Amino acid sequence: MRKILFASSEVHPLMKTGGLADVSASLPTALAQHGQDVRIFMPAYRQCLQKIEKIQIVATLKLDGYHMPVEIIEARLPGTEVIVWLLNSPYHFDRNGGPYSHPDGYDWEDNAARFSLFCRAIVALAIDEAGLDWKPDILHCNDWQTGLAPALLSPRENKPDTIFTIHNMAYQGLFERPVFDALDLPETLWSIEGLEFYGLMSFMKAGLIFSDQITTVSPTYAKEICHAEFGYGLEGLLSYRAEQGRLSGILNGIDYEEWNPAIDPYLNYHYSVKTPNRKKKNKQALQQKFYLPQSEQTLFIGLISRLVSQKGIDLSIEAVTRLLEQGQDVQLICLGSGESDFEQALRVLRARFPDKVALTIGYDEKLSHQIEAGVDVFLMPSRFEPCGLNQMYSLRYGTLPIVRNTGGLADTVVDANDDNRKSGTANGFCFDEASAEALYETLERAIALFQHPRRWRKLMITAMEGDFSWENSANIYIDLYHHVNER
Repeated sequence: MRKILFASSEVHPLMKTGGLADVSASLPTALAQHGQDVRIFMPAYRQCLQKIEKIQIVATLKLDGYHMPVEIIEARLPGTEVIVWLLNSPYHFDRNGGPYSHPDGYDWEDNAARFSLFCRAIVALAIDEAGLDWKPDILHCNDWQTGLAPALLSPRENKPDTIFTIHNMAYQGLFERPVFDALDLPETLWSIEGLEFYGLMSFMKAGLIFSDQITTVSPTYAKEICHAEFGYGLEGLLSYRAEQGRLSGILNGIDYEEWNPAIDPYLNYHYSVKTPNRKKKNKQALQQKFYLPQSEQTLFIGLISRLVSQKGIDLSIEAVTRLLEQGQDVQLICLGSGESDFEQALRVLRARFPDKVALTIGYDEKLSHQIEAGVDVFLMPSRFEPCGLNQMYSLRYGTLPIVRNTGGLADTVVDANDDNRKSGTANGFCFDEASAEALYETLERAIALFQHPRRWRKLMITAMEGDFSWENSANIYIDLYHHVNER
């Protein structure tokens, strides 16, 4: 058994902006179920404190870089027995908006101060300076918001082994040199061998350099980030660490209790791999809910996403618009928010085709489950996708993903070409080029295959029989924790 401090800036259901939150809840829970002593550590955002029923202040700390003491609050991750520690600093975290940005979408001006404070608190817990009588064997940090912690921990004695997981290289935590000075960080960290990155300070680079082991969230993405297209200027460092044997890709899993069409509390009609035909009732219910014509023969397309270029939203809009203009028998339902241009383009599409397009701007957990259960195919034409979770949710629900061959999408979805269908491995549709034309052609293939119910049913069953639970991935992490310093 290992003592593991799992540090993350968001954890579902306490705070969520994307897949990081899902992983930061489900991986520690899976590790605990495998006998590991796990504590999650995250900031005490206003929304977190509103969602926790029972809290206890277990420590008060004075940290460098901030003149006021901060508190460590202890609670349980809802629905589990996993202990969650929260850094309570109202000045930094008790505010409206998201964890990283104002309600209007702009980044908080003091993000560097907020997350450097978080990293200093991580270090205090990692070496038991908080007086909690619990010292981890492993510190597992996640994404740029925790990147300073391995750097600040590096000169300390009797420190735990450190793992740093990259969930998305596109977000690096970059700040100007005056911000570095204002944070009162050791001057020794400002160098090419430290945090300095083309004249800026990089939280991400700190995690990549000073951690004992780097992981990322799929085997394919671990290879992609060692090249310029996906490395965002850090590909040389990542290649070097890969050559050292210090970079590996471990595919994320999904929570099979939360994402299970046989027991999902958000669904009116439950179904399983043994009763896939019952899925049709969820399709009818979703069509009815959004005033779309109820038709089994219509290919119902789902899209749940941040509306940003990375996710290929422009490709989706262009390809689906072309199908609708041609009079193809398809419907689209979209749930998401993001760039205003994409939101407006989807509103225009709904206005043009009100009997074909349903749209909800924002995020709704219940609706996301209902979409996964109600649609026939799920769009994820991402330009890059470190792992992706929605394609695995879709597979679990017998909803065939339409994805670009990149990152974790390439590791989980097998294209429904003739050879793969004959071998019984096909579970979705894949394309290579990040273009609307390639996506359109793939959608046409899906439409054609949807006209053959027996073939489609076979694909659904293959998808639902796949194992994307945390069982395998959790065991790989446990093995990594055991051998992190032998590499």
